[in-house]
Amino acid sequence: MNEFFTTYGFLIVSMLLGAMLGMSLYLPLMTGQLSLASPGFYALGGYIAAILSKTVFQQTGGLFPLPLLLLEMIIAGIVSGLLGILVGIPALRLSGIYLAIATIAFVEILRVLSLNLDITGGAVGIFGIPQPFATPIEYLWIVLPLLLVSMAIVYRLERIRVGRAFAAIRADELAADAIGINPTFYKVLAFTLGAVLAGVVGAVSAHFLNTWNARQGTFDASIIYLTSVLIGGSRTFLGAVLGGMVFTALPEVLRGMATIQGLPIWLAQFLRDGRLIIFGLLIVLGTIFFPQGLVTPELLKRFKKADRTSV
Repeated sequence: MNEFFTTYGFLIVSMLLGAMLGMSLYLPLMTGQLSLASPGFYALGGYIAAILSKTVFQQTGGLFPLPLLLLEMIIAGIVSGLLGILVGIPALRLSGIYLAIATIAFVEILRVLSLNLDITGGAVGIFGIPQPFATPIEYLWIVLPLLLVSMAIVYRLERIRVGRAFAAIRADELAADAIGINPTFYKVLAFTLGAVLAGVVGAVSAHFLNTWNARQGTFDASIIYLTSVLIGGSRTFLGAVLGGMVFTALPEVLRGMATIQGLPIWLAQFLRDGRLIIFGLLIVLGTIFFPQGLVTPELLKRFKKADRTSV
């Protein structure tokens, strides 16, 4: 068992982080908003943690204190949330593909800024970010509770008045407005909650990866997270969690397949480097054959009925 966790510890933690990033994209989708801004807030949270740990919370030696990591997560969440409000109020006047384009532009603006600012290390980035744990698998002490708390919050959110307002706006924004629901307020709220979650995950990821640069928040990342939510399921947070885990592990699976003996060189290279093409194909095929994703509310209801029948 120790050998298993040593070998796959990094991948396991990465899958859980990917699940939370999937949820950060799912939150705006609860109001029907196709936002691709999560990688930008994720990169912002990582830069905040990297800068604070390297310049403000400097340690002479040993492991980075966990209370300081928790403080970085709080600061990253607050800053990302405030920026989410500032971006969300004008951007969420748009909808559909126009909102997607606007949020992609936001991600690119942050990426260009990080490439040209001295405090972010420019194109090189920030290296040697201090570690709070000795091995990757020990990050489960932070990542697993964070994932469970995030899932519990979203689960509860779907079942209270705010969640019902989200669902009403997603179903018909004009009808929701007619019955007294403020679409702008709830759309900005959902967008901000997604930004906060992405920023917190970025703060943890900066320490986990030990380095942070502009490649962490790119258009490529937006496509990966969008694929994970659309294929996993955009009608329930469990679909986003499952999709985030699967599509975080998929590149490693493809790289493993590329090492199989006897594969043609072109096929091995495609498996290693063609993940965005594969993700694009999955989006097209998934929207055709599974328009609501693999995990749907109807599927969950069937499981609940089966459990009651078995009892």
